[in-house]
Order: sequence, then structure tokens, then C-alpha cells
Amino acid sequence: MRTYRLVIACPDRVGIVAKVSNFLALYNGWINEASHHSDEQSGWFFMRHEIRAESLPFGIEAFREAFAPIAEEFSMTWRITDSAQKKRVVLMASRESHCLADLLHRWHTDELDCEIPCVISNHNDLRSMVEWHGIPFIHVPVDPKDKAPAFAEVSRLVQEHAADVVVLARYMQILPPQLCQDYAEKVINIHHSFLPSFVGAKPYHQAALRGVKLIGATCHYVTEELDAGPIIEQDVVRVSHADSIEDMVRFGRDVEKMVLARGLRYHLEDRVLVHGNKTVVFD
Repeated sequence: MRTYRLVIACPDRVGIVAKVSNFLALYNGWINEASHHSDEQSGWFFMRHEIRAESLPFGIEAFREAFAPIAEEFSMTWRITDSAQKKRVVLMASRESHCLADLLHRWHTDELDCEIPCVISNHNDLRSMVEWHGIPFIHVPVDPKDKAPAFAEVSRLVQEHAADVVVLARYMQILPPQLCQDYAEKVINIHHSFLPSFVGAKPYHQAALRGVKLIGATCHYVTEELDAGPIIEQDVVRVSHADSIEDMVRFGRDVEKMVLARGLRYHLEDRVLVHGNKTVVFD
């Protein structure tokens, strides 16, 4: 079913839900799903509505025009998207295949409602797997001594393929600040740790040395600060003293796949609202 997704964030006050509901009722809008959250600490209100597109007498541009006065009245940061317009997802990976393979499978079976115009990698190892799915594989090697040319090419490719979101499916490279700024809240990373614990490289090794009983994974938006962007989704798995580092890596891969897939799906369905360095996720 085709729907419009209306997503709103604004200073909290009386009458927001009533105003939006009355607007939709005025045009016979049929609400399939409604989610609200009032954050007492920040004093902000968050809302997401899914509306049957066929129930409205106008298209999405006319909706924007008609709704604009309400948005201005309540100082809203807002967007409305059309479920029929699939988001374009550029995937980036390195040598490890588990996250990329999982996302490609979910896309292949229509679990992820998006387009994947290409996969970019700094190695050629995963080319055959990607091309089996009929998706272009683009090899952009990264010179450790001078990474700027590679990231300039990555930026060009992302722009050329009109990406709505970039997913780092274990890309294992730190993006330059300018790329993070240009695609703020549009680059999703999977970190193989339950952030903010064990930031940086080899988190499972760090966890093993610390003797933790839970390991996890974190899906988050990429910012200039390493592994510190707004968190979209997390999960954990229990481990024990008997588990080796290799066991933890194996367990962790399963968690990474699930967490990244859920986080990406939430983003594709416009369920994530970012406020500061926190998120509201209407799952």
C-alpha cells in the first residue's frame, strides 16, 4: 500500500497532535500508523504518521504547500516522503562479507524496500558476490599514505548515483570530515561493539581482555568524531569466560548483521528522528 510518511519534530506545546489530526481529517486523510513522543528533558515533541496516499485529494507537493502554515505556526522541523519513491542506498564494504551479504540477501528477497545502484569497495574480494545480484561493483583502492584521492572518488560516485543514504557494511575506513558533513545523518555505520564501550579497532579483543559477559553491535550515523554519532539500533549476546576471541567474533557477526539490517530498515521507513546526538526511533 502506498503511503505518505509525515515526520515532525518541534518544541513541545499543547495542541500539536490535534492540529495535525484536524488537518488530515479535513482532507479525509486515513492514518495507518501514528507514533508520538514527548521528551521532557529537552522539551521537544516528536511525531510520525503514515497516511494512505490514495485517501488524500492531492499529491505530495500539494501536501507540502497546504501543511506549511501549520509547520510555521509550531516551528516544526518536518518532512513528508512517499513510500512509492524508493530510497537509493550505496553500500560500502571492505573484505569481510557477512554484513554486505546479509543486506544483499534482504534486498534480493524484498525485505529491504530500496534501490542499490552500486557497491563501493577498497578491495576486489567481494566482486563476484555483488555482481551475482546484478549490482555494479566499483573498486576504489585506498592508498594508506594518501587517502584523499580515493575519498574524492567515493564522494563523486555517491553523488553520481544520487544516493539517499550510504551504508558502511564493515568498510573499515574512517571517512574524512568533509564527507561526514556533506552527508550528515545519511551515512550509516555498523560498529562491532556495544558503544560507547570499546571504541575503535579490535573491540572483541578489548572485550575479551576486560572479561565482559555481554558483547554487542551498534548501528549509528557517522559523524566527524569516530564512533560517536547518533545511535539508531543496538543489540547484545551473552558470552562467558570459556569463549575465545574467535568465538566472540563469530557471535558478534550474527549480532552485527541483525543490528545493521534493523537500523537501515528504520531509516528507509523514516522511523528515525535525530535531535542533537540522540535519536527517537519509532519502531
